[in-house]
Amino acid sequence: MKKIFRNINPLTSNRLNNIKIKKPSYSSAGLSSIKSTLYHISKEVGTIRGLKTLSKLNQVDGIDCPGCAWPDPEKGKRSKLGEYCENGAKAIAEEATIKRATPDFFKKHSVEELSKWSDFELGKTGRLTRPMILDEKKKYYKKIKWKKAFKIISNELNNLKTPNESIFYTSGRSSNEAAFLYGVFARAFGTNNLPDCSNMCHESSGIALTETLGIGKGSVTLDDFPNAEVVIVIGQNPGTNHPRMLTSLEKLKKKGGKIISINPLKEVGLKRFKNPQKIIGLIGSGTELSDVHLQVKINQDVPLLKAIMKTLINKNTNNSVINEEFINEKTFGFKKFFDDIQGYDTEDLIKRSGVKLSNFNKAINILESSKKIIICWAMGLTQHKNGVDNIKECVNLLLLKGSIGKKGAGTCPVRGHSNVQGDRSVGIIHKTSNALSKALKKTFHFDSPKDEGYDTVHSIKAMYEGKAKVFISLGGNFLSAASDTLYTANALQNCNLTVSISTKLNRSHLVTGKKALILPTIGRTEIDKSKGKNRFVSVENSMGRVHVSKGTLKPASKHLMSEPEIISKIAYYTLKNKTRVKWLKLGANYNLIREKISKVFKDFKDYNENVKDSGFYLPNNSRNGDFSNLSYKRAKFSVCPLPVHKIKKNEFLLMSIRSHDQFNTTIYGLNDRYRGVFNERRVVFMNKNDLKKLNLNSLDLIDLESIYNKKKRIAKKFHVVPYDIPSQNLACYFPEANVLVPINQFAHKSHTPISKSIKVKIVKHKLS
Repeated sequence: MKKIFRNINPLTSNRLNNIKIKKPSYSSAGLSSIKSTLYHISKEVGTIRGLKTLSKLNQVDGIDCPGCAWPDPEKGKRSKLGEYCENGAKAIAEEATIKRATPDFFKKHSVEELSKWSDFELGKTGRLTRPMILDEKKKYYKKIKWKKAFKIISNELNNLKTPNESIFYTSGRSSNEAAFLYGVFARAFGTNNLPDCSNMCHESSGIALTETLGIGKGSVTLDDFPNAEVVIVIGQNPGTNHPRMLTSLEKLKKKGGKIISINPLKEVGLKRFKNPQKIIGLIGSGTELSDVHLQVKINQDVPLLKAIMKTLINKNTNNSVINEEFINEKTFGFKKFFDDIQGYDTEDLIKRSGVKLSNFNKAINILESSKKIIICWAMGLTQHKNGVDNIKECVNLLLLKGSIGKKGAGTCPVRGHSNVQGDRSVGIIHKTSNALSKALKKTFHFDSPKDEGYDTVHSIKAMYEGKAKVFISLGGNFLSAASDTLYTANALQNCNLTVSISTKLNRSHLVTGKKALILPTIGRTEIDKSKGKNRFVSVENSMGRVHVSKGTLKPASKHLMSEPEIISKIAYYTLKNKTRVKWLKLGANYNLIREKISKVFKDFKDYNENVKDSGFYLPNNSRNGDFSNLSYKRAKFSVCPLPVHKIKKNEFLLMSIRSHDQFNTTIYGLNDRYRGVFNERRVVFMNKNDLKKLNLNSLDLIDLESIYNKKKRIAKKFHVVPYDIPSQNLACYFPEANVLVPINQFAHKSHTPISKSIKVKIVKHKLS
């Protein structure tokens, strides 16, 4: 490691708790979900205040959940009992907590001390209340006035040799208004260095979908689910990560639809669902969801999908299995795809996938006669070297069946963050197209930078190599979210200044540049006022609907500013009279921001008017079966190679996962009750036969080692837990596993880190 400025630990604490292991849950949600919701709400927010806040969650003109981006039902179809899930309630409890991290807290606890706390402990310190500064070589944060903070940022930015020495990172929890203003400021300053959290998760989806269907978004809406014949859920765990999706799957099942789940782990959320809003969901056995589970080996989805498609093609008689009419009229590249897939041996493909032949045949029987298919996926497909190919293979299957551009069929990438898709729609991307450059010039009267900027991985490399000196983060916990934790920590510490716009303390506030600022902002749950008038922001859900979010709670402190206000003042102090943009007016009046968005992006025409009530859908060509913006005016079949993983007998392939008590890097608690793990996060799920081969017993302590380009990375002190997972495959939670992900190993084209297929070795932990 390089020299660090302070004696800090950039990794989450490896202090162990009193772990308890039980049998994995039989079903998801139900009464246990209600109990968990009430526990977190009462503990953090207070029962009455908490339930009142939850009643406004995901309602028209209410609070958009700061958790996942699963869409809300149409107006008039939302549950009066509450349009939220257990983990949405945890997100509200986390943000609306009555605890406060005041300047006195920072006087008491040094950065060095706080760095030894776990991510869970840091998150429980409460809401930030004042702007804070960590001066060079100092060990304690101290409060600072807003004006002085803005002057420090502007001075550092204006003293750079080139604007490209600055990096502007965006988390998916920011609003459209904040993200748009942020992107405009960065480009007006002179850089396209606009990495965002999408680079680390669904970038593979965006690239694959754009190249094959002409738009980097999914094609389905919520109403498509009950009209589908089959939903394939692949590389996704909705029971923990997107629990409200289970209601849509339940509706599908009630109408006779089928569900095929594909994942290395048999996640309980796709086994049986007890709807907590129905009496039968509380006292009955619930709804059985998956009709067949295909337990694929880690990153062997391409062989499995190829085997499925070849089998369907070979079963096609009288155009009864594949949709030849759709293929001929709406697609190109089928012959190359057909010739390639016929070159594979089906038996070998199934063997590579690890799926049982009997289950494979069950899936074929379901798919053979089905014409309306939805494929849902998440990071289980995207975070691999071949992440883009994984998505393209899913598109191939849908094109083969003609399941695009019709009711009850299509693509469904399930986004993790509540507005990560919206950020991209309003310009958060590390390059500027000619169309965007012209629109910005016409609207704001400045020339946008032409050079491509840094995505997330290359931003980290730039900071590490001293090519970037100022890092500003609009939300998020960059250090814990990124790959190669120690490398990323050194990169951040090479900066002259790091700035975090945040609601709560996290690890990124402790691993900083020579100087660091924390700028506390209003949360999604809080009332946002200007001159006595309430303001609202807007977001885009996972299915392309833009809608309003209005907070209902009194802000955690009178010293907070909204994200658009913070951005506008950074821009004002930095650029002064260098542009004609009225930064302060935009920061104060969100209607003006939305008017500018309408002018820059034609899809947002009449934004202020259309977003009222229940919002509006952005145009989506693949939803309409229109592929005229692609080559040959048709959707594209792709030829994808098989993934290559040279795993030796003493090596394993590890995927990072979430526990049921977390959302991304936010840790709500230490339990993963669906998988039967309690009071601990430092666990590795492992095939019981692999334990025997290594002479390991349940709960033995091990270290994990990854070696890439002769560099060893170590994650220390994990309990092994026997689990139903394929042999030579492992799973453990992130961010604890992120230290093992090499900075230079990422997906082709998308540059998404390989967090779901890390080659590792197991070493017995030596107690010191």
